[in-house]
Amino acid sequence: MSELSPLQKARYNYQPKLPAVLQGDIKNISCEMGEPTESVADQAAVKDLFARTYGNPIARFVKGSNANAGKKINLGVILSGGQAPGGHNVIAGIYDGLKNSNPDSKLYGFLGGPAGIMNGKLVEIDDAKMDAYRNTGGFDIIGSGRDKLETKEQFEMSLATCRKYDISGVVIIGGDDSNTNGAVLAEYFANKESGITVVGCPKTIDGDLKNEYIETSFGFDTATKTYSELIGNIEKDSNSAKKYWHFIKLMGRSASHIALECALETQPNLCIISEEVEVKKMTLAQVVDQVADVVIKRAANGMNFGVALIPEGLIEFIPEVGALISQLNDLMAHHADYFVSLKTFENQREWLNQKLDKNSSYVFSSLPRTIQMQLLMDRDPHGNVQVSRIETEKLLIEMVGEKLSQMKVEGNFNGKFNALAHFFGYEGRCAFPSNFDSDYCYTLGYSAFILMSHGLTGYISNVGDLQKPADQWVPGGCPLTMMMNMEQRHGSLKPVIKKALVELDGAPFKAFAAKRDEWAVKTAFTFPGAIQYYGPDEVCNQPTETLKYEKA
Repeated sequence: MSELSPLQKARYNYQPKLPAVLQGDIKNISCEMGEPTESVADQAAVKDLFARTYGNPIARFVKGSNANAGKKINLGVILSGGQAPGGHNVIAGIYDGLKNSNPDSKLYGFLGGPAGIMNGKLVEIDDAKMDAYRNTGGFDIIGSGRDKLETKEQFEMSLATCRKYDISGVVIIGGDDSNTNGAVLAEYFANKESGITVVGCPKTIDGDLKNEYIETSFGFDTATKTYSELIGNIEKDSNSAKKYWHFIKLMGRSASHIALECALETQPNLCIISEEVEVKKMTLAQVVDQVADVVIKRAANGMNFGVALIPEGLIEFIPEVGALISQLNDLMAHHADYFVSLKTFENQREWLNQKLDKNSSYVFSSLPRTIQMQLLMDRDPHGNVQVSRIETEKLLIEMVGEKLSQMKVEGNFNGKFNALAHFFGYEGRCAFPSNFDSDYCYTLGYSAFILMSHGLTGYISNVGDLQKPADQWVPGGCPLTMMMNMEQRHGSLKPVIKKALVELDGAPFKAFAAKRDEWAVKTAFTFPGAIQYYGPDEVCNQPTETLKYEKA
Protein backbone atom coordinates (compact mmCIF):
# COMPACT_ATOMS: atom_id res chain seq x y z
CA MET A 1 0.00 0.00 0.00
CA SER A 2 1.24 3.50 -0.78
CA GLU A 3 2.31 5.91 1.94
CA LEU A 4 -0.59 7.12 4.05
CA SER A 5 -1.68 10.73 4.45
CA PRO A 6 -1.93 12.11 8.01
CA LEU A 7 -5.74 12.19 7.74
CA GLN A 8 -5.88 8.58 6.59
CA LYS A 9 -3.72 7.51 9.54
CA ALA A 10 -5.97 9.43 11.92
CA ARG A 11 -9.16 7.99 10.44
CA TYR A 12 -7.94 4.43 10.94
CA ASN A 13 -8.08 5.14 14.66
CA TYR A 14 -11.62 6.54 14.64
CA GLN A 15 -14.00 4.24 16.50
CA PRO A 16 -17.50 4.48 15.00
CA LYS A 17 -20.29 5.03 17.50
CA LEU A 18 -23.01 2.41 17.96
CA PRO A 19 -26.56 2.78 19.29
CA ALA A 20 -26.82 1.89 22.96
CA VAL A 21 -28.80 -1.28 22.25
CA LEU A 22 -25.95 -2.69 20.13
CA GLN A 23 -23.29 -2.02 22.72
CA GLY A 24 -22.15 -4.87 24.92
CA ASP A 25 -22.39 -8.65 24.52
CA ILE A 26 -24.21 -9.81 21.38
CA LYS A 27 -25.91 -12.61 23.29
CA ASN A 28 -27.88 -9.87 25.12
CA ILE A 29 -29.35 -8.37 21.93
CA SER A 30 -32.83 -9.64 21.14
CA CYS A 31 -35.06 -9.04 18.13
CA GLU A 32 -38.56 -7.69 18.69
CA MET A 33 -40.96 -8.40 15.81
CA GLY A 34 -43.82 -6.08 14.88
CA GLU A 35 -46.95 -6.56 12.79
CA PRO A 36 -46.97 -8.20 9.33
CA THR A 37 -46.22 -5.85 6.43
CA GLU A 38 -47.54 -5.24 2.90
CA SER A 39 -45.77 -4.04 -0.24
CA VAL A 40 -46.19 -0.34 -1.15
CA ALA A 41 -48.32 -1.32 -4.17
CA ASP A 42 -49.44 -4.32 -6.26
CA GLN A 43 -49.77 -6.43 -3.12
CA ALA A 44 -51.27 -9.54 -4.77
CA ALA A 45 -48.67 -9.67 -7.55
CA VAL A 46 -45.72 -9.12 -5.19
CA LYS A 47 -47.05 -11.67 -2.70
CA ASP A 48 -47.43 -14.24 -5.47
CA LEU A 49 -43.74 -13.83 -6.40
CA PHE A 50 -42.46 -13.89 -2.81
CA ALA A 51 -44.56 -16.58 -1.17
CA ARG A 52 -41.83 -17.45 1.37
CA THR A 53 -40.65 -13.97 2.35
CA TYR A 54 -43.65 -11.67 1.78
CA GLY A 55 -45.38 -9.99 4.70
CA ASN A 56 -42.59 -10.40 7.24
CA PRO A 57 -42.79 -8.01 10.21
CA ILE A 58 -40.59 -5.04 11.05
CA ALA A 59 -37.68 -6.10 13.29
CA ARG A 60 -36.31 -3.93 16.08
CA PHE A 61 -33.42 -4.70 18.40
CA VAL A 62 -33.94 -4.59 22.15
CA LYS A 63 -32.05 -5.77 25.20
CA GLY A 64 -32.79 -9.45 25.84
CA SER A 65 -31.19 -12.70 24.75
CA ASN A 66 -30.06 -14.32 21.51
CA ALA A 67 -29.81 -18.10 21.60
CA ASN A 68 -27.81 -18.15 18.34
CA ALA A 69 -25.09 -15.83 19.61
CA GLY A 70 -21.71 -17.50 19.79
CA LYS A 71 -22.25 -20.00 16.97
CA LYS A 72 -19.39 -20.41 14.52
CA ILE A 73 -20.65 -19.35 11.07
CA ASN A 74 -19.37 -18.09 7.73
CA LEU A 75 -20.87 -15.06 6.00
CA GLY A 76 -20.30 -13.46 2.59
CA VAL A 77 -20.57 -9.80 1.58
CA ILE A 78 -21.16 -8.20 -1.85
CA LEU A 79 -20.60 -4.57 -2.86
CA SER A 80 -23.00 -3.91 -5.73
CA GLY A 81 -23.38 -0.94 -8.06
CA GLY A 82 -21.77 2.49 -7.85
CA GLN A 83 -19.51 3.52 -5.00
CA ALA A 84 -20.79 5.44 -1.98
CA PRO A 85 -18.81 6.77 0.99
CA GLY A 86 -18.95 4.41 3.96
CA GLY A 87 -19.11 1.04 2.23
CA HIS A 88 -15.98 -0.14 3.99
CA ASN A 89 -17.54 0.67 7.36
CA VAL A 90 -20.60 -1.45 6.54
CA ILE A 91 -18.21 -4.36 6.04
CA ALA A 92 -16.37 -3.41 9.24
CA GLY A 93 -19.68 -3.51 11.15
CA ILE A 94 -20.48 -6.97 9.79
CA TYR A 95 -16.95 -8.16 10.54
CA ASP A 96 -16.85 -6.87 14.10
CA GLY A 97 -20.31 -8.22 14.90
CA LEU A 98 -19.36 -11.61 13.49
CA LYS A 99 -16.04 -11.77 15.36
CA ASN A 100 -17.53 -10.44 18.59
CA SER A 101 -20.03 -13.29 18.44
CA ASN A 102 -17.41 -15.95 17.70
CA PRO A 103 -13.76 -15.16 16.81
CA ASP A 104 -13.57 -18.37 14.73
CA SER A 105 -16.36 -17.26 12.37
CA LYS A 106 -15.28 -16.12 8.90
CA LEU A 107 -16.30 -13.28 6.62
CA TYR A 108 -15.73 -13.69 2.88
CA GLY A 109 -15.78 -10.81 0.44
CA PHE A 110 -17.03 -11.62 -3.05
CA LEU A 111 -14.74 -9.96 -5.58
CA GLY A 112 -16.05 -7.59 -8.25
CA GLY A 113 -19.66 -7.42 -7.12
CA PRO A 114 -22.38 -10.05 -7.74
CA ALA A 115 -20.15 -11.77 -10.30
CA GLY A 116 -17.97 -12.88 -7.38
CA ILE A 117 -20.64 -15.02 -5.75
CA MET A 118 -21.70 -16.47 -9.10
CA ASN A 119 -18.16 -17.38 -10.17
CA GLY A 120 -16.83 -18.35 -6.76
CA LYS A 121 -14.27 -15.55 -6.65
CA LEU A 122 -13.83 -14.45 -3.05
CA VAL A 123 -11.30 -13.58 -0.39
CA GLU A 124 -11.39 -14.08 3.36
CA ILE A 125 -11.40 -10.78 5.21
CA ASP A 126 -9.10 -10.94 8.23
CA ASP A 127 -8.02 -8.38 10.84
CA ALA A 128 -5.17 -6.98 8.74
CA LYS A 129 -7.30 -6.55 5.63
CA MET A 130 -10.22 -5.01 7.51
CA ASP A 131 -8.05 -2.62 9.51
CA ALA A 132 -6.49 -1.27 6.29
CA TYR A 133 -9.89 0.06 5.12
CA ARG A 134 -11.76 1.26 8.20
CA ASN A 135 -13.33 4.73 7.89
CA THR A 136 -12.03 5.19 4.33
CA GLY A 137 -13.90 5.93 1.12
CA GLY A 138 -14.22 3.72 -1.93
CA PHE A 139 -15.14 0.10 -2.51
CA ASP A 140 -11.61 -1.10 -3.24
CA ILE A 141 -11.43 -3.63 -0.41
CA ILE A 142 -13.19 -6.19 -2.66
CA GLY A 143 -14.38 -4.11 -5.62
CA SER A 144 -17.90 -3.67 -6.94
CA GLY A 145 -19.83 -4.57 -10.09
CA ARG A 146 -23.16 -4.13 -11.82
CA ASP A 147 -23.90 -7.74 -12.75
CA LYS A 148 -27.47 -8.83 -12.05
CA LEU A 149 -28.58 -11.67 -9.80
CA GLU A 150 -31.90 -12.51 -11.42
CA THR A 151 -31.91 -15.83 -13.28
CA LYS A 152 -32.24 -19.41 -12.01
CA GLU A 153 -28.81 -20.23 -13.42
CA GLN A 154 -27.23 -17.31 -11.53
CA PHE A 155 -28.99 -18.31 -8.32
CA GLU A 156 -27.77 -21.90 -8.67
CA MET A 157 -24.21 -20.69 -9.22
CA SER A 158 -24.51 -18.53 -6.11
CA LEU A 159 -25.93 -21.41 -4.11
CA ALA A 160 -23.07 -23.66 -5.19
CA THR A 161 -20.50 -21.08 -4.05
CA CYS A 162 -22.18 -20.71 -0.65
CA ARG A 163 -22.30 -24.47 -0.15
CA LYS A 164 -18.65 -24.89 -1.17
CA TYR A 165 -17.50 -22.42 1.47
CA ASP A 166 -20.19 -23.30 4.06
CA ILE A 167 -21.58 -19.75 3.89
CA SER A 168 -24.86 -19.43 5.81
CA GLY A 169 -25.62 -15.78 5.06
CA VAL A 170 -25.01 -13.17 2.34
CA VAL A 171 -25.10 -9.39 2.82
CA ILE A 172 -25.75 -7.34 -0.33
CA ILE A 173 -24.67 -3.72 -0.03
CA GLY A 174 -26.41 -1.83 -2.81
CA GLY A 175 -29.16 0.41 -4.11
CA ASP A 176 -32.74 -0.33 -5.11
CA ASP A 177 -31.91 -2.65 -8.03
CA SER A 178 -29.26 -4.54 -6.04
CA ASN A 179 -31.59 -5.02 -3.07
CA THR A 180 -34.41 -6.09 -5.39
CA ASN A 181 -32.09 -8.80 -6.68
CA GLY A 182 -31.24 -9.62 -3.08
CA ALA A 183 -34.91 -10.12 -2.29
CA VAL A 184 -35.30 -12.50 -5.22
CA LEU A 185 -32.17 -14.39 -4.15
CA ALA A 186 -33.52 -14.66 -0.57
CA GLU A 187 -36.78 -16.09 -1.92
CA TYR A 188 -34.91 -18.60 -4.08
CA PHE A 189 -32.71 -19.77 -1.20
CA ALA A 190 -35.81 -20.08 1.01
CA ASN A 191 -37.61 -22.18 -1.62
CA LYS A 192 -34.56 -24.43 -1.79
CA GLU A 193 -34.64 -24.87 2.02
CA SER A 194 -30.95 -23.97 1.86
CA GLY A 195 -30.71 -22.37 5.28
CA ILE A 196 -28.84 -19.45 3.68
CA THR A 197 -30.13 -16.01 4.64
CA VAL A 198 -29.86 -12.81 2.58
CA VAL A 199 -29.87 -9.30 4.09
CA GLY A 200 -29.37 -5.95 2.34
CA CYS A 201 -27.89 -2.58 3.31
CA PRO A 202 -29.24 0.67 1.75
CA LYS A 203 -26.57 2.33 -0.40
CA THR A 204 -26.83 5.19 -2.89
CA ILE A 205 -25.55 8.75 -2.84
CA ASP A 206 -28.64 9.73 -4.85
CA GLY A 207 -30.81 9.47 -1.74
CA ASP A 208 -33.69 7.75 -3.56
CA LEU A 209 -33.63 4.54 -1.48
CA LYS A 210 -35.65 5.70 1.51
CA ASN A 211 -39.02 5.28 3.18
CA GLU A 212 -40.61 5.45 6.61
CA TYR A 213 -38.03 3.04 8.02
CA ILE A 214 -34.98 3.82 5.88
CA GLU A 215 -34.49 7.47 6.73
CA THR A 216 -31.55 7.92 4.37
CA SER A 217 -29.27 5.80 2.23
CA PHE A 218 -25.64 5.73 3.22
CA GLY A 219 -23.23 7.95 1.33
CA PHE A 220 -25.79 10.72 0.78
CA ASP A 221 -24.50 12.67 3.77
CA THR A 222 -20.85 12.62 2.67
CA ALA A 223 -21.51 13.15 -1.04
CA THR A 224 -23.79 16.17 -0.55
CA LYS A 225 -21.37 17.73 1.93
CA THR A 226 -18.53 17.19 -0.54
CA TYR A 227 -20.51 18.77 -3.38
CA SER A 228 -21.66 21.61 -1.13
CA GLU A 229 -18.06 22.43 -0.26
CA LEU A 230 -17.28 22.73 -3.99
CA ILE A 231 -20.45 24.73 -4.66
CA GLY A 232 -19.60 27.06 -1.79
CA ASN A 233 -16.12 27.56 -3.24
CA ILE A 234 -17.64 28.43 -6.62
CA GLU A 235 -20.13 30.78 -4.97
CA LYS A 236 -17.26 32.57 -3.26
CA ASP A 237 -15.46 32.84 -6.59
CA SER A 238 -18.60 34.04 -8.35
CA ASN A 239 -19.18 36.71 -5.75
CA SER A 240 -15.53 37.76 -5.99
CA ALA A 241 -15.19 37.99 -9.78
CA LYS A 242 -18.81 39.09 -10.31
CA LYS A 243 -18.75 38.22 -14.00
CA TYR A 244 -19.75 34.57 -14.43
CA TRP A 245 -22.84 32.46 -14.11
CA HIS A 246 -21.92 28.94 -12.98
CA PHE A 247 -24.26 26.12 -14.05
CA ILE A 248 -23.54 23.06 -11.89
CA LYS A 249 -25.01 19.67 -12.77
CA LEU A 250 -25.25 17.29 -9.81
CA MET A 251 -25.62 13.51 -9.71
CA GLY A 252 -29.11 12.12 -9.29
CA ARG A 253 -30.77 10.65 -12.37
CA SER A 254 -34.00 9.45 -10.84
CA ALA A 255 -34.54 12.06 -8.12
CA SER A 256 -33.39 15.55 -7.13
CA HIS A 257 -32.48 14.84 -3.50
CA ILE A 258 -28.82 15.80 -4.01
CA ALA A 259 -29.64 19.09 -5.72
CA LEU A 260 -32.21 19.97 -3.03
CA GLU A 261 -29.84 19.15 -0.16
CA CYS A 262 -27.00 21.14 -1.75
CA ALA A 263 -29.37 24.09 -2.25
CA LEU A 264 -30.34 23.99 1.42
CA GLU A 265 -26.66 23.94 2.37
CA THR A 266 -25.40 26.66 -0.01
CA GLN A 267 -28.38 28.92 -0.93
CA PRO A 268 -27.66 29.32 -4.68
CA ASN A 269 -29.52 31.79 -6.89
CA LEU A 270 -31.32 28.99 -8.68
CA CYS A 271 -31.96 25.29 -8.16
CA ILE A 272 -34.23 23.34 -10.47
CA ILE A 273 -36.10 20.42 -8.90
CA SER A 274 -36.96 17.82 -11.55
CA GLU A 275 -40.03 16.52 -9.73
CA GLU A 276 -41.55 20.01 -9.71
CA VAL A 277 -40.88 20.42 -13.43
CA GLU A 278 -42.68 17.14 -14.08
CA VAL A 279 -45.68 17.92 -11.88
CA LYS A 280 -46.09 21.35 -13.46
CA LYS A 281 -45.66 19.80 -16.93
CA MET A 282 -43.11 22.46 -17.81
CA THR A 283 -41.79 22.52 -21.38
CA LEU A 284 -38.11 22.94 -22.14
CA ALA A 285 -38.88 26.51 -23.23
CA GLN A 286 -40.52 27.22 -19.87
CA VAL A 287 -37.50 25.87 -17.98
CA VAL A 288 -35.28 28.13 -20.09
CA ASP A 289 -37.60 31.07 -19.37
CA GLN A 290 -37.39 30.34 -15.63
CA VAL A 291 -33.60 30.43 -15.69
CA ALA A 292 -33.47 33.51 -17.94
CA ASP A 293 -35.89 35.34 -15.64
CA VAL A 294 -33.48 34.98 -12.69
CA VAL A 295 -30.55 36.13 -14.84
CA ILE A 296 -32.55 39.18 -15.98
CA LYS A 297 -33.62 40.13 -12.45
CA ARG A 298 -30.07 39.92 -11.13
CA ALA A 299 -28.71 41.87 -14.09
CA ALA A 300 -31.24 44.63 -13.41
CA ASN A 301 -29.60 44.98 -9.97
CA GLY A 302 -26.13 45.10 -11.52
CA MET A 303 -25.34 41.47 -10.67
CA ASN A 304 -24.27 39.72 -13.87
CA PHE A 305 -23.22 36.59 -11.99
CA GLY A 306 -24.77 33.72 -10.10
CA VAL A 307 -24.92 29.99 -9.38
CA ALA A 308 -27.52 27.54 -10.70
CA LEU A 309 -27.87 23.88 -9.62
CA ILE A 310 -29.16 21.38 -12.20
CA PRO A 311 -30.15 17.77 -11.34
CA GLU A 312 -28.54 15.16 -13.58
CA GLY A 313 -31.89 13.64 -14.55
CA LEU A 314 -33.71 16.91 -15.28
CA ILE A 315 -34.04 16.32 -19.00
CA GLU A 316 -36.10 13.14 -18.49
CA PHE A 317 -38.52 14.96 -16.18
CA ILE A 318 -39.43 17.58 -18.80
CA PRO A 319 -42.55 15.84 -20.21
CA GLU A 320 -41.94 16.62 -23.88
CA VAL A 321 -38.28 15.58 -23.68
CA GLY A 322 -39.17 12.52 -21.61
CA ALA A 323 -41.62 11.48 -24.34
CA LEU A 324 -38.89 11.99 -26.95
CA ILE A 325 -36.42 9.88 -24.97
CA SER A 326 -39.00 7.12 -24.55
CA GLN A 327 -39.62 7.02 -28.31
CA LEU A 328 -35.90 7.06 -29.04
CA ASN A 329 -35.36 4.12 -26.67
CA ASP A 330 -38.11 2.11 -28.39
CA LEU A 331 -36.96 2.94 -31.93
CA MET A 332 -33.34 2.15 -31.22
CA ALA A 333 -34.27 -1.08 -29.46
CA HIS A 334 -36.46 -2.37 -32.29
CA HIS A 335 -34.29 -1.10 -35.17
CA ALA A 336 -30.84 -1.35 -33.61
CA ASP A 337 -29.13 -3.06 -36.56
CA TYR A 338 -30.56 -0.66 -39.13
CA PHE A 339 -29.72 2.37 -36.99
CA VAL A 340 -26.09 1.24 -36.66
CA SER A 341 -25.91 0.79 -40.44
CA LEU A 342 -26.55 4.52 -40.90
CA LYS A 343 -22.99 5.75 -41.00
CA THR A 344 -23.46 9.50 -40.58
CA PHE A 345 -25.21 11.47 -37.88
CA GLU A 346 -27.16 13.37 -40.57
CA ASN A 347 -28.57 10.09 -41.92
CA GLN A 348 -29.45 8.92 -38.41
CA ARG A 349 -31.16 12.21 -37.62
CA GLU A 350 -33.14 12.17 -40.89
CA TRP A 351 -34.32 8.60 -40.30
CA LEU A 352 -35.34 9.34 -36.71
CA ASN A 353 -37.28 12.44 -37.65
CA GLN A 354 -39.29 10.31 -40.06
CA LYS A 355 -40.08 7.76 -37.35
CA LEU A 356 -40.76 10.11 -34.41
CA ASP A 357 -44.23 11.55 -33.92
CA LYS A 358 -44.75 15.21 -34.80
CA ASN A 359 -44.20 16.58 -31.28
CA SER A 360 -41.07 14.55 -30.57
CA SER A 361 -39.64 15.34 -33.97
CA TYR A 362 -40.09 19.04 -33.25
CA VAL A 363 -38.43 18.75 -29.83
CA PHE A 364 -35.53 16.74 -31.24
CA SER A 365 -34.97 19.22 -34.06
CA SER A 366 -35.04 22.16 -31.63
CA LEU A 367 -32.16 20.78 -29.56
CA PRO A 368 -28.54 21.80 -30.18
CA ARG A 369 -26.63 19.35 -32.36
CA THR A 370 -24.35 18.27 -29.48
CA ILE A 371 -27.36 17.28 -27.35
CA GLN A 372 -28.95 15.43 -30.28
CA MET A 373 -25.75 13.40 -30.63
CA GLN A 374 -25.63 12.67 -26.90
CA LEU A 375 -29.20 11.35 -27.04
CA LEU A 376 -28.12 8.86 -29.70
CA MET A 377 -25.00 7.54 -27.96
CA ASP A 378 -24.66 3.92 -26.82
CA ARG A 379 -27.47 2.83 -24.49
CA ASP A 380 -27.08 1.71 -20.89
CA PRO A 381 -27.54 -1.99 -19.90
CA HIS A 382 -31.33 -1.44 -19.75
CA GLY A 383 -31.40 -0.08 -23.31
CA ASN A 384 -32.02 3.49 -22.18
CA VAL A 385 -30.36 6.82 -22.89
CA GLN A 386 -27.31 7.37 -20.67
CA VAL A 387 -28.62 10.52 -19.05
CA SER A 388 -25.40 11.21 -17.14
CA ARG A 389 -23.66 11.78 -20.48
CA ILE A 390 -26.18 14.40 -21.61
CA GLU A 391 -24.75 17.81 -20.84
CA THR A 392 -27.96 19.37 -19.58
CA GLU A 393 -26.07 22.22 -17.97
CA LYS A 394 -24.55 23.16 -21.34
CA LEU A 395 -27.93 22.80 -23.04
CA LEU A 396 -29.43 25.35 -20.65
CA ILE A 397 -26.45 27.70 -21.00
CA GLU A 398 -26.80 27.65 -24.80
CA MET A 399 -30.57 28.08 -24.86
CA VAL A 400 -30.62 30.78 -22.16
CA GLY A 401 -27.80 32.56 -23.98
CA GLU A 402 -29.75 32.50 -27.24
CA LYS A 403 -32.86 33.87 -25.55
CA LEU A 404 -30.96 36.68 -23.85
CA SER A 405 -29.13 37.57 -27.07
CA GLN A 406 -32.46 37.92 -28.86
CA MET A 407 -33.82 40.03 -26.01
CA LYS A 408 -30.74 42.27 -26.23
CA VAL A 409 -31.35 42.81 -29.96
CA GLU A 410 -34.95 43.75 -29.13
CA GLY A 411 -33.73 46.13 -26.41
CA ASN A 412 -35.23 44.10 -23.53
CA PHE A 413 -32.00 43.03 -21.85
CA ASN A 414 -29.01 45.20 -21.07
CA GLY A 415 -27.03 42.85 -18.85
CA LYS A 416 -24.25 40.38 -19.53
CA PHE A 417 -24.38 36.61 -19.55
CA ASN A 418 -21.11 34.71 -19.42
CA ALA A 419 -21.60 31.16 -18.22
CA LEU A 420 -19.39 28.26 -17.17
CA ALA A 421 -20.46 24.61 -16.86
CA HIS A 422 -19.53 22.07 -14.16
CA PHE A 423 -20.54 18.50 -13.37
CA PHE A 424 -20.05 17.19 -9.83
CA GLY A 425 -20.49 13.44 -9.68
CA TYR A 426 -17.53 11.15 -9.17
CA GLU A 427 -15.95 13.73 -6.86
CA GLY A 428 -18.36 12.68 -4.12
CA ARG A 429 -18.72 8.93 -4.54
CA CYS A 430 -15.50 7.85 -2.81
CA ALA A 431 -14.82 10.70 -0.41
CA PHE A 432 -13.66 9.99 3.13
CA PRO A 433 -16.97 9.28 4.89
CA SER A 434 -18.21 11.92 7.29
CA ASN A 435 -18.55 11.01 10.95
CA PHE A 436 -22.27 10.56 10.33
CA ASP A 437 -21.72 8.09 7.48
CA SER A 438 -18.88 6.36 9.34
CA ASP A 439 -21.19 5.74 12.32
CA TYR A 440 -24.30 5.04 10.24
CA CYS A 441 -22.58 2.54 7.95
CA TYR A 442 -20.93 0.72 10.85
CA THR A 443 -24.33 0.45 12.54
CA LEU A 444 -25.97 -0.82 9.33
CA GLY A 445 -23.32 -3.54 9.02
CA TYR A 446 -23.51 -4.52 12.68
CA SER A 447 -27.31 -4.64 12.42
CA ALA A 448 -27.11 -6.82 9.29
CA PHE A 449 -25.14 -9.36 11.29
CA ILE A 450 -27.66 -9.24 14.17
CA LEU A 451 -30.53 -9.84 11.71
CA MET A 452 -28.71 -12.88 10.34
CA SER A 453 -27.89 -14.18 13.81
CA HIS A 454 -31.65 -14.29 14.41
CA GLY A 455 -32.19 -16.24 11.18
CA LEU A 456 -33.99 -13.44 9.34
CA THR A 457 -33.86 -13.34 5.54
CA GLY A 458 -35.23 -11.02 2.87
CA TYR A 459 -34.61 -8.01 5.12
CA ILE A 460 -32.72 -4.76 4.74
CA SER A 461 -30.82 -3.29 7.68
CA ASN A 462 -32.28 -0.01 8.92
CA VAL A 463 -31.64 2.62 11.59
CA GLY A 464 -34.19 5.09 12.96
CA ASP A 465 -34.01 8.46 14.75
CA LEU A 466 -30.92 9.46 12.79
CA GLN A 467 -31.37 13.12 13.70
CA LYS A 468 -30.35 12.23 17.27
CA PRO A 469 -26.87 11.39 18.63
CA ALA A 470 -25.69 7.94 17.52
CA ASP A 471 -26.17 6.28 20.91
CA GLN A 472 -29.90 7.09 20.67
CA TRP A 473 -30.41 5.60 17.19
CA VAL A 474 -32.94 2.75 16.83
CA PRO A 475 -31.53 -0.14 14.75
CA GLY A 476 -33.37 -3.08 13.22
CA GLY A 477 -34.54 -4.31 9.85
CA CYS A 478 -37.51 -4.14 7.50
CA PRO A 479 -38.63 -6.67 4.86
CA LEU A 480 -37.48 -5.90 1.33
CA THR A 481 -40.89 -6.90 -0.04
CA MET A 482 -42.62 -4.02 1.77
CA MET A 483 -40.66 -1.57 -0.42
CA MET A 484 -41.72 -3.14 -3.72
CA ASN A 485 -44.11 -2.50 -6.54
CA MET A 486 -44.42 -3.86 -10.09
CA GLU A 487 -42.83 -1.89 -12.92
CA GLN A 488 -42.31 -2.40 -16.64
CA ARG A 489 -38.79 -3.66 -17.34
CA HIS A 490 -37.61 -5.10 -20.67
CA GLY A 491 -41.18 -5.45 -21.88
CA SER A 492 -42.64 -7.23 -18.83
CA LEU A 493 -43.77 -6.41 -15.31
CA LYS A 494 -41.13 -7.09 -12.67
CA PRO A 495 -40.97 -6.55 -8.90
CA VAL A 496 -38.69 -3.63 -8.04
CA ILE A 497 -38.03 -1.48 -5.00
CA LYS A 498 -39.84 1.80 -5.61
CA LYS A 499 -37.58 4.82 -5.88
CA ALA A 500 -38.28 7.69 -3.49
CA LEU A 501 -38.61 11.03 -5.29
CA VAL A 502 -38.48 14.51 -3.76
CA GLU A 503 -41.86 15.11 -2.15
CA LEU A 504 -43.14 18.57 -3.08
CA ASP A 505 -45.28 18.64 0.07
CA GLY A 506 -42.34 17.50 2.22
CA ALA A 507 -40.59 19.75 4.73
CA PRO A 508 -37.22 19.97 2.89
CA PHE A 509 -38.77 21.18 -0.38
CA LYS A 510 -41.11 23.56 1.42
CA ALA A 511 -38.15 25.09 3.27
CA PHE A 512 -36.35 25.58 -0.05
CA ALA A 513 -39.44 26.95 -1.84
CA ALA A 514 -39.99 29.50 0.93
CA LYS A 515 -36.56 31.06 0.34
CA ARG A 516 -35.71 30.57 -3.33
CA ASP A 517 -37.28 33.81 -4.59
CA GLU A 518 -35.15 35.72 -2.10
CA TRP A 519 -32.00 33.78 -3.03
CA ALA A 520 -32.68 34.48 -6.72
CA VAL A 521 -32.32 38.25 -6.48
CA LYS A 522 -30.17 38.49 -3.37
CA THR A 523 -26.67 37.10 -3.09
CA ALA A 524 -27.27 34.97 0.00
CA PHE A 525 -24.60 32.32 -0.54
CA THR A 526 -23.50 30.16 2.38
CA PHE A 527 -20.15 28.40 2.49
CA PRO A 528 -20.16 24.98 4.23
CA GLY A 529 -16.44 24.40 3.77
CA ALA A 530 -14.72 21.03 3.95
CA ILE A 531 -16.12 18.11 5.93
CA GLN A 532 -14.82 18.29 9.51
CA TYR A 533 -13.95 15.12 11.42
CA TYR A 534 -12.78 16.57 14.71
CA GLY A 535 -14.36 19.25 16.85
CA PRO A 536 -17.68 20.13 18.51
CA ASP A 537 -20.84 18.26 17.52
CA GLU A 538 -22.32 21.23 15.68
CA VAL A 539 -19.26 21.23 13.40
CA CYS A 540 -18.51 17.56 12.78
CA ASN A 541 -21.48 15.40 13.76
CA GLN A 542 -24.49 17.00 12.09
CA PRO A 543 -26.82 15.11 9.71
CA THR A 544 -27.98 16.59 6.41
CA GLU A 545 -30.39 19.52 6.23
CA THR A 546 -32.85 17.15 4.54
CA LEU A 547 -32.85 14.81 7.53
CA LYS A 548 -33.17 17.70 9.98
CA TYR A 549 -36.24 19.06 8.20
CA GLU A 550 -37.82 15.63 7.77
CA LYS A 551 -37.37 14.75 11.44
CA ALA A 552 -38.09 18.19 12.91
